[in-house]
Amino acid sequence: MSIFEQMIDRRQTRSVKWDRMEVVYGIEDASDILPMWVADMDFAAPEAVIDAIKERLDHPVFGYSYICEGCKDAVRTWLSERHGWDTKNEWMLFHQGVVPAIASVVETFTSEGDGILVTSPVYPPFFHIPKLQGRQVIECVMNEQDGVYSIDFEAFEKCLQQNVKLFILCNPHNPGGIVWKEHELKEMLRLCAKYDVLILSDEIHADLVFPGHTHLPLATLAGEEVDRIITCVAPTKTFNLAGVQVALMIATDENVREKLSMNAMFHGQMDLNAFAGAALTAAYNEGGPWLEELLTTVSGNMDYVIRELTTAVPGLKIAKPHGTYLLWMDYRDTGLTEKEMMDKLLHKGKLALEPGTKYGEAGRGFLRMNVAAPRATIEEGVKRFITAMNG
Repeated sequence: MSIFEQMIDRRQTRSVKWDRMEVVYGIEDASDILPMWVADMDFAAPEAVIDAIKERLDHPVFGYSYICEGCKDAVRTWLSERHGWDTKNEWMLFHQGVVPAIASVVETFTSEGDGILVTSPVYPPFFHIPKLQGRQVIECVMNEQDGVYSIDFEAFEKCLQQNVKLFILCNPHNPGGIVWKEHELKEMLRLCAKYDVLILSDEIHADLVFPGHTHLPLATLAGEEVDRIITCVAPTKTFNLAGVQVALMIATDENVREKLSMNAMFHGQMDLNAFAGAALTAAYNEGGPWLEELLTTVSGNMDYVIRELTTAVPGLKIAKPHGTYLLWMDYRDTGLTEKEMMDKLLHKGKLALEPGTKYGEAGRGFLRMNVAAPRATIEEGVKRFITAMNG
């Protein structure tokens, strides 16, 4: 049996996805609710990663650790072979995750009151982190046509004029699943250069792209403007390693790296845990075949969900994304409010999805559904969704 068919019981494993729904959804008992919300997978990590962690466990001392050159070599080779991006080891700064890395960049390169540009709807920390640091979040609401998003560049430029110091790009886009095209990325670069705006490119979903689409690292298109880009990447989303907590920032400019390193020291940020380097290196060196099977599985799951739900639920529209393992589902034509929809799903269907407004007001009328799970789980989720909408 393929690992992508295995049903793994994750309850009582300190899983946010499975064991924290009572807190997240404000319900008394979620033991009968199927979680298809937060973006981690219900698949086992690649065997090579598990073996590497076991090997590290065989040494019984878990002292201070660091990311070695072999770890960086694995990242550099992966980025070159998968994405055509030739990086250097010295460009890499490691962090516990992309979200804390974003917080470091916001704190290091902007000041209270500065504008931070985001394209909404978008991943919630893009809003929350700048606001918590006293920055002004400037939203460029994207155009949407049949579930496919694009940038309104006239609006984008007007936003840049509002004291914006940093643009946080989501590429591929979460929750829209858009893999940005070369001309779109180049126009973002051109306008940010025009207004001297730093770009943080969150590319954590870069490896999760389906045939017919190609992820382009923003830095590969930047030319002489490459020093204004800080790129965040990680093996965690690709290989289901979120709990290992390992990510990195890639910056070509030495001064940028020095400032980020000073910020890490300011916060007493230590090097990564003893298992992070082992997991990252094994994932990037040996995880390619696992990833290919994952993408086939997820693509098939998406096709199944789209076919079944759009047939059974009048007014529901779902565009297949270019990448990620997340479906962005448009229920605006059902006539239901967000509260009505969430109540039906949680209390009648016993199904936990994410409400669109979690991604900003521009997400109202949408749901996000995680389909990185065995087909049996996907079929059960579809059944529950249909049950919720009947009657």
